[in-house]
Amino acid sequence: MRDYQWLHEYCLNRFGSEAALEAYLPQPKAAAQLRAISADRYLSTLALRVFRAGLKHSLVDAKWPAFEQVFFGFDPNKVVLMGAEHLERLMQDTRIIRHLGKLKSVPRNAQMILDAEHSHGSFANLIADWPVTDIVGLWKYLAKHGNQLGGLSAPRFLRMIGKDTFIPTDDMSAALIAQDIIDKPPTSQRDLALVQAAFNQWQAESGRPLCQLSVMLAHTVNH
Repeated sequence: MRDYQWLHEYCLNRFGSEAALEAYLPQPKAAAQLRAISADRYLSTLALRVFRAGLKHSLVDAKWPAFEQVFFGFDPNKVVLMGAEHLERLMQDTRIIRHLGKLKSVPRNAQMILDAEHSHGSFANLIADWPVTDIVGLWKYLAKHGNQLGGLSAPRFLRMIGKDTFIPTDDMSAALIAQDIIDKPPTSQRDLALVQAAFNQWQAESGRPLCQLSVMLAHTVNH
């Protein structure tokens, strides 16, 4: 595995200057900012991520005001009460994307948010306090306790809300394979632990957030 210095120099050459590189890289939110996000906004973003999966993002985003309306502004206390009959009625609503599996995920993810309120004071606390040195553990938590949050959905949701995370996209996986950190896209717990360890080392060397290291690494793959 190459050190951070190599990664930095490679990206500097690719972007042409330090300023261009820094301007391109994402910035994660601080813990206090994540804690300030309300439960309904977390649920709305979770639902948006689930509906975006496999669909054109612009199509989903254009319909999102209607989703906000039919799901009571994504208030978890209201959404969690939506039963099968209510969801069946939504399947007749042409303003939204009528996918029953994805519609069912919204009350289930509302339940996860309410459960986190009991165990952590708020879902926001759970997200804000989770150590980024075990971000794959948070993906696992969301996949286990939430609904339709497997694969890349959990890390993509975290990136959307501003929680620091890497995302094992095709490019990033190819870069990790090229570095001999893994030998295939990371899906097993063992491979994810190897990737987490590599990112923890680069973060210790650079002081950079995981999201920036993730983007930089993806750019080492030749397009």
